[in-house]
Amino acid sequence: MGSYIEVSSTMLYTAFIIYLIATFFFGATIRQKNKQTGREFSGKIGITLTIIGFLAQIVYFITRWLASGHAPVSNMFEFVTFFGMCLVFAFIVIYFIYRVNVLGLFALPIALILIAFASMFPTEISPLIPSLQSHWLYIHVTTVALAQAILAVSFVAALIYLIRQIDQTVRSKRTTWLEIILFGLFVFIGFSVISTAFNLSGYSAEFEYSSQAQGQTVTTDYHLPPIAGPNEGELLTGDRMEPVFDAPGWMQGVEAARKLNTIIWSVLTGLVLYGIVRLILRKRIGAAIQPFLKKVKPDLLDEISYRAVAIGFPVFTLGGIIFAAIWAQIAWDRFWGWDPKEVWALVTWFFYAAFLHLRLSRGWHGEKSAWLATVGFVVILFNLLAVNLVLAGLHSYA
Repeated sequence: MGSYIEVSSTMLYTAFIIYLIATFFFGATIRQKNKQTGREFSGKIGITLTIIGFLAQIVYFITRWLASGHAPVSNMFEFVTFFGMCLVFAFIVIYFIYRVNVLGLFALPIALILIAFASMFPTEISPLIPSLQSHWLYIHVTTVALAQAILAVSFVAALIYLIRQIDQTVRSKRTTWLEIILFGLFVFIGFSVISTAFNLSGYSAEFEYSSQAQGQTVTTDYHLPPIAGPNEGELLTGDRMEPVFDAPGWMQGVEAARKLNTIIWSVLTGLVLYGIVRLILRKRIGAAIQPFLKKVKPDLLDEISYRAVAIGFPVFTLGGIIFAAIWAQIAWDRFWGWDPKEVWALVTWFFYAAFLHLRLSRGWHGEKSAWLATVGFVVILFNLLAVNLVLAGLHSYA
């Protein structure tokens, strides 16, 4: 078992490094001074490295499965890592259909951010809780992750479309919202940076509080300074700073206050990183990227974004609605409840159903469609982060 875990960790790290190198090769394809043959060569190297990295991540997945005895999708580390792997797989498939190199320049960094984000959660292998001891764990969760990864490709294409098409010479609501979306990526990077920094420093602060979600008094370790402490909690580590404020009482997810504290630190660190990049570029990030995207065909990006939704939506319907209802009936003796995870899965389904309706019946193409695809990915991230980490529910074990 120990050897499997070691191989698994090594392969995940290897995949991360290979994806990073592949990103640089895809970046070389948008350099305006490159000749066509040079861009094609860089693109071929980039996709080859991406496939090698994906194979390494498959080895990670298999060896972790062998080490744990169950599909490694049962906690936040495993699910987000698998989500990133599915995103790379979806990108590879789309690449060989459309041959658009610039997709790799955006899709791979998002996969890297997801892997780095996942690594900040506990990576230990632990036994499955009773409600997860079912073959529906493999069927439901893996299908949902694949669907969300396909929909993430729609977001990638839509984001490139918006950066290319929106007029960056004047400040407007469109440029502001686009910049907010780009800032969101810095928040994820900020999470990885700040968590790594304090983990290396060995920071720890212990709190005791009464948990309604668990029905008992519990203790929790903070690995980031407590801006938001547990509601009516007591700091047990005397040499650490007191919380700036207590988390609201309605946040009753498992260790919701600690997770809220992490979100706050991620946003603050993201702001700092974003500010540094803006100072270096001396312009909006979207405006700095736009000149490199002039040769990208906007109609092709629009087509990719739509096709990804057209494929991802039925897959999500199958995994996130139908399979989820069947498993809920088996595990909890009802097909549907108003659990936050179930509600937001339904919200996600309705949103993408509306996307397809507006696209096919109302003619929402181009920029309108790109904005919808972008907002849809925000809904997916809210479901992944806020619902899993902050809101109380039957899925709070994640």
